[in-house]
Order: sequence, then structure tokens, then C-alpha cells
Amino acid sequence: MTEPEAVRSPEGREALPPVVCIVGPTASGKTAAALRLAERFRIEVVSADSMQLYRGMDVGTAKPTAEERRRVPHHMIDVCDPSESMSVVRYAEMARRAVREIHGRGALPVIVGGTGQYVNAVIRDENFAPAPEDGALRQALEDYAREAGAEALHARLREKDPDSAARIHPNNVKRVVRALEIIELTGSPLGAVYAGQPRPRDVFRALMVGLEPVPRAFLYARIDARVDEMLAGGLVEEARALFARGFSETSLQAIAYKELLPFLRGERPLAETADELRRRTRNYAKRQLTWFRNDGRVHMLTYADAAGYEECLQSIGEMVGSFTGEVYACRSR
Repeated sequence: MTEPEAVRSPEGREALPPVVCIVGPTASGKTAAALRLAERFRIEVVSADSMQLYRGMDVGTAKPTAEERRRVPHHMIDVCDPSESMSVVRYAEMARRAVREIHGRGALPVIVGGTGQYVNAVIRDENFAPAPEDGALRQALEDYAREAGAEALHARLREKDPDSAARIHPNNVKRVVRALEIIELTGSPLGAVYAGQPRPRDVFRALMVGLEPVPRAFLYARIDARVDEMLAGGLVEEARALFARGFSETSLQAIAYKELLPFLRGERPLAETADELRRRTRNYAKRQLTWFRNDGRVHMLTYADAAGYEECLQSIGEMVGSFTGEVYACRSR
């Protein structure tokens, strides 16, 4: 199928295919925003949540429900087992394939998620020359991450290269390890190592919209409510079954599972475990907000109540209509 006229430049040249990205911290209402968008436009959703990729990790990752997925096609959900590792490169390849297939069906791809690095990996190419490697050093860093935790490893990167630490999410242990490996081997921050490399290039023409509940206490209240819903919805039983099957290094970084391990071992009561899960989720949301606020491409929309959220949803619809020229509007409208 040829690209619609709306994605051509004013001069008639072929422009990049369009995508819409709905991003923001956990519990900010991204999934509901996409579902509302589907009432006005022909869309399909591509998940950019690094943990919704894993089968069986349903409650703890707040996956769209079966009913929601029946209403709107979703991609990049349940594509691998928790025992497998999913790299950013592999994710980008699979997600881009899904985006192109969606375009081929005459629909608008909407990338939805809170993993900023995954969103960026889909819409931009960052081709860097090979950097030095040291297997023994990498293993030592991975061992440290397992023993001290992902946050401790990230603190090490923050000490050695604050700029890179601001760009790399603490939960992306593999990338943090690789960054520290390069820094140790070269004695230079990543910015200096990659100076002069080709600039990243856009693969798709993206409209990026962010959702942020404000003030911070409002967001935290939404997070606390989500944690309570997860616990009531079978999170403990899901985690117990998953630990019996086995996690990969990557999937084990998912918040809501590793925090339950001390409880499952009988080392911590459930009430303390729930408090720790709330705290970790809040910290994760703060890091997500930092990522998206630092991305100048993201149009951040804030809301403080249900009425404000409704206004945000209307604004997103208007922005998408302007961005696409209403080419993807539902025919019934």
C-alpha cells in the first residue's frame, strides 16, 4: 500500500511514515489514552513497555486486558518467555516490522509505553562504530549487578559519566554494564568515545505526547492504587509461578517481581513487601519523568483530576488529527 498523501512533504516529496507515541510514567493513563484515540482514528498499538514483552508477566506489568486488546490490535506484547533476554536491538527490529505492517494495512501505528529507550529505538537509528570489549570485565560488572542491584550499578555509572547515566535507564542493566565496560577500557565518557560518529537519523516521523499527573502526590496516589490492585489481582500467585519457571537477567529487573522474592522466601511480611513495591515504583516513575522531560520532542500534557485527564485526551485527538491531516480518521466520523 502506498503512503497516504498526508505523509508527503508540501513539495510532494516522500516524507517519513508517521507514528504517534504516547509516553509517560507508570500509572499515567497511557493505555486508556490509546483506546480513546481508537474511537476517532484507525490505529494499532505497539507496546514500548520493556516488561510487557514477556509471557505470563501480566498482573505485575499492568498489561492491556484481553478485552482492550480485542478492541484495538496490540503488538509487542507476549513475544518471549521470561527465561529469554530481550535486547533493545532485537526489540527495535521487531517493533519496526510491526509498525511497517500496520502502515501496510492503512492504519496509524501508536507506540505506547514508559520505556523511553525502547520508544527511541523504534523511531531513530543510532549506528555507532564498535567499541572495545572485555568479557571478564563485563562478567564482573554483571556479577556486581546481581549482588548489589541495578540501582547500585547505575550509581557507579552516574559517578563516572553523569551524562550517560541520565540517558540510560537503571533497569537496563545490559546497557549500563556495556557503558561501564567501555568507560573502564577507554578511560573516557561515552560522549568522548563516540564523538564524531554519524548523527542519529529518524526512521519515522513521530508525534510524541506525554501524560503526567500533577502534583507529584497525585501521581503517587495513582501508583499506590495500582499496587493495591495488583496485589488484589493475583500478583503474588503470578510471581510465585514465574519464579518457579525461571527469569532471565533482563526480565528479573521488572518491578513488582524481584520485590516479592523476599516475601516468597519467608524473609519479609507482605505489608513490608507492599511498601517496598510502592517505593520502588515511585522511584521508577521519577526516572521515567526525568527521561521524557529531557526529550525536547515530547509534548508533555499535565492533569490533576478526571476532568483534566479528559481535556488531555481531547488534546491528543486534536494533535493527532493535525499531525496526520485526519487521513486515518474513522470512516464513521
